Amino acid sequence: MRLLPALVAKRRFVVSILTSFVAAQAVAEDVAFVTNQNGHTLSIVNLADNSEQQSIAVPGAPAGVAVDPMGDYVVTVSADSKTIRKFDPVTGALQQSIQLDGGPIGVAVHPDGDRLYVSDWFNSRLWVLGAAGLNLQAEWPTGTAPAGVAVSADGRFVASADKEANQASIFDAHTGEALHRIGVGARPFGITFGPMGRIFTANVGSNSVSVIDPEAGALVATIPVGERPYAIAFANGRGFVTNQYADTVSVFDVDDLKVIATISVGEYPEGIDATTDETRVVVANWFSNTLSVIDTHKLTVVSEIAVGDGPRAFGTFIRNVGD
Repeated sequence: MRLLPALVAKRRFVVSILTSFVAAQAVAEDVAFVTNQNGHTLSIVNLADNSEQQSIAVPGAPAGVAVDPMGDYVVTVSADSKTIRKFDPVTGALQQSIQLDGGPIGVAVHPDGDRLYVSDWFNSRLWVLGAAGLNLQAEWPTGTAPAGVAVSADGRFVASADKEANQASIFDAHTGEALHRIGVGARPFGITFGPMGRIFTANVGSNSVSVIDPEAGALVATIPVGERPYAIAFANGRGFVTNQYADTVSVFDVDDLKVIATISVGEYPEGIDATTDETRVVVANWFSNTLSVIDTHKLTVVSEIAVGDGPRAFGTFIRNVGD
């Protein structure tokens, strides 16, 4: 039976729409890039089917990690070898590397993708690197032992968690001007910009999260959490904090800053990040060699994913790299 031309055209249109929809679905899933410090590898994990797709050798005990907001590259920091490496997120191919004279540990990428900010634990500074060639552009002084580093979503501010100074340093992301030094809880390690542009530090020495207004340069709240908090992620109107010694994640409401749940995860949770649709949060469990995946609505662990030895994933490690 032959179809009329109008029906043929209509069918082709429907098929085209369905094909486009399927293609869109195929590229809509996120990928996690997990540094495995003990195994000296980078796990590339497909969060659509919760499987490790690739394991890439990364010498020097990698811990710090950051993905370009556009998904064009992934950066790792190997503290033992003092090496910054840039990889293609699709193929896993090494694009560039550079050794820095100091103690690199944390890394963040500016929203425009053209600059990296790397913390120097030993020399109390941030390095500013050009993303294209990993060339050193500037050095900004921080407090003692900066660990985590973060950039605001609007690209205006860069902040570091200065662990041994018990403070956060806030800079103008473009000029490098030191805007504020804010006292926080004891020994801040992870640092994240959250909703409303506020800064949150995970204070491993005081079992708390400090909340900072970067515009005013003021501490606005302190949230008690679990034992030895390491890092913070945000999704679905909630903050999620990894507690290393408690093997848990504390969940707080971003409006009233009250803890609303505590979720058991793997052993010694450290790095944490949210999927781009904010429906899941992924936790790297250093001692368990797994990722715990949390449903951000139900606040339960919905899956566990095996990765390499000693996953740290210290930084922003989830991005959609398919579109």
